[in-house]
Amino acid sequence: MKTSLTTPRKLGLLTSLYLSQGLPYGFFTQALPVLLREQGLSLPAIGMTHLLALPWALKFLWAPWMDRYGSETWGRRRGYILPLQALSAALLLGLGLSEGTVGMPVLMGAVLLVNLLAATQDVATDGLAVELLAPAERGWGNGIQVAGYRVGMILGGGLMLLVFARLGWRPTLWSLGAMLLVATVPVALFREPRGPPPAARAASAWRWLGESLAYWGRRPGMGAWFTLLVLFKAGESMASGMVRTFLVDVGLGLEQVGWMLGFVGFTTGLLGALGGGALVNRLGHRRALLVFGTFQAVAVGLYALAARGGASLPVLALVCGVEHLASGMATAALFTGMMDLCRPEHAASDYTLQASLVVLATGSAAAVSGWSAEALGYAAHFTLAAAVCALAVAWVAATVRPGTLAHPDVAP
Repeated sequence: MKTSLTTPRKLGLLTSLYLSQGLPYGFFTQALPVLLREQGLSLPAIGMTHLLALPWALKFLWAPWMDRYGSETWGRRRGYILPLQALSAALLLGLGLSEGTVGMPVLMGAVLLVNLLAATQDVATDGLAVELLAPAERGWGNGIQVAGYRVGMILGGGLMLLVFARLGWRPTLWSLGAMLLVATVPVALFREPRGPPPAARAASAWRWLGESLAYWGRRPGMGAWFTLLVLFKAGESMASGMVRTFLVDVGLGLEQVGWMLGFVGFTTGLLGALGGGALVNRLGHRRALLVFGTFQAVAVGLYALAARGGASLPVLALVCGVEHLASGMATAALFTGMMDLCRPEHAASDYTLQASLVVLATGSAAAVSGWSAEALGYAAHFTLAAAVCALAVAWVAATVRPGTLAHPDVAP
């Protein structure tokens, strides 16, 4: 795609898009577990609510249609993004019309629907990112992607917990919907350049999906790479799935948890994503995955130490900050490698297939985290999660070689 956008304008647009995805997702994955634990819901039940994020794992099934079809008037990617964000905002604002707290079946149904809308929008957003960013811009671009998404999650999770603690249910959902509408403004003002349709668009969408899958099957080393996608964030997700309930169970109130996630998590997660994105090109893909993956394993292990008893609020805040910093850096490195493997004409499909594997792994790890924490206790649970992170680092060392993550136009 030919575009006259400068790098700062590209990064600003992508920031707003990924932030808008993180807002509702942050509320439902960070704030909601705390609220459910406050109401006495069991750890396994809270863990199972992560299965409502299933659309994020299945989005590769409809990604080929979004690669093949698009609005000529609104833009190939923008034509999906605008209505999907508007529907998400309308759903959140509509939930706020209810008097008092929304019933559990309605709330769970809304979570599933918002995840479906956001996951579908993510397909279009990732395709736009691959098309907009030149190879030299992808380190920063993926740092911005992770930073924007994490900022959205912190605002939707930590900040909304503070709003809920002070004002209640209705202002919380209305604030969330209003922030989502504000985040939509940059893409509404963006005019997506028209590009020639890929030759493969003449084929059916099912054939399009088949060609995409066949491409991954032909590329050397992709079995090891897909295994890495499953492992790399699973341990961290297994830990983070129980962090919020852990903080509640050690005696922190809603405002303290909200402050920890909203201020500490916001600051360190932002620094980690931007720092990781800036360092990927300098370190190289393999070294970045090794260094940041090791940092991630150590950070998760700190939760195990804190869970052994007696951790003060400052210590918990420090551990939370280190974990957010490490997670942001590791995610930026992983996403840059994923983007570099995408072909421009299959941008949404190629990236989405990889992202779906990551989400499937992280969602499954988060879903079983409740049983693990209840059966083993928090300390042993976080130790197990750190061990999974360390296993991912060992897999990188054993399987990732120079050329594995080469651009698809360059023979590996």
